[in-house]
Amino acid sequence: MTKAEQRLPVAILVPSNFNDHAVDRIERTFSPVRIERADPTLVTDEMRRTVRGIASFAGISAAFMDALPNLEIIASFGVGYDSIDARHAAEKGIMVTNTPDVLTEEVADTALGLLINTIRELPRAETWLRDGSWARNGDYPLSRLTLRGRKAGIFGMGRIGLAIARRLEAFGLPVAYHNRRRVEGLSYEYHETLKGLAEAVDTLISVAPGGASTAKAVNEEILSALGPDGVFVNIGRGSTVDEAALAAALADGTIAAAGLDVFANEPNVPKALLSAPNATLLPHVGSASEHTRRAMADLCVDNLVSWFTDRKPRTPVPETVQVKERA
Repeated sequence: MTKAEQRLPVAILVPSNFNDHAVDRIERTFSPVRIERADPTLVTDEMRRTVRGIASFAGISAAFMDALPNLEIIASFGVGYDSIDARHAAEKGIMVTNTPDVLTEEVADTALGLLINTIRELPRAETWLRDGSWARNGDYPLSRLTLRGRKAGIFGMGRIGLAIARRLEAFGLPVAYHNRRRVEGLSYEYHETLKGLAEAVDTLISVAPGGASTAKAVNEEILSALGPDGVFVNIGRGSTVDEAALAAALADGTIAAAGLDVFANEPNVPKALLSAPNATLLPHVGSASEHTRRAMADLCVDNLVSWFTDRKPRTPVPETVQVKERA
């Protein structure tokens, strides 16, 4: 039995539902503690005394951290961690980890699939076949939009953004991007503002993280800049989009179409988007394959194991990279 496989006498709190593979590994490696949700009012005296780690893809607030005085690490399931107060964690000396890289290619694949579905109307074309319309009414109508001749812009050129850009290049599309800052060594055209990017392209793909700095960044102004032939795809975070403005833009022709995998208040999707015929909607499935979710689960638990054996988590988030073992 390797060091990583040995049972560790550490209580790990698992709020609400969690990945089955991750739960299985936690049960074999640690002392799991289950709780209905990450609510400080549900924390018991025993949890306060014993819990040293959390494994979760739910939001972890500052109040919940404060309710667990012996908490050392929060292992988040997913690359985005905007629902965790990482700054507060850093102030409290609590390590936060996420699961980057292992989902990059899967999410990039989904982004391209969503883009193609949105432009070529493939889900509606399949419905046309399945409901008998092809046999009754003939061929599905020609799609108004095409990927040919488009110029793509990426909002958020991180690992996933770069993987999407490389796929777009393979499809023959020129690529530009907007980030908080220019990425060193990257040859793609850089725009200092999101509006500038939207004005320069007709296909905008958002991979931006959530948080206060990006809240409703894609708004009426950005959608107007994208234009009537514009296509907007969001594979990042729903909070980055003003959904009311997007629904209005789809309805009045400000943009041509949108493909969305994420929403501001999941699983609740605004009726105006559900009823939009020029919107292709997915239920947040960007990384949702068994292969990738298992890899994410393993990295989530590996971070816990690494912290409690070597005090060196594999993938700490930037805010807590300097957090050290408690004395």
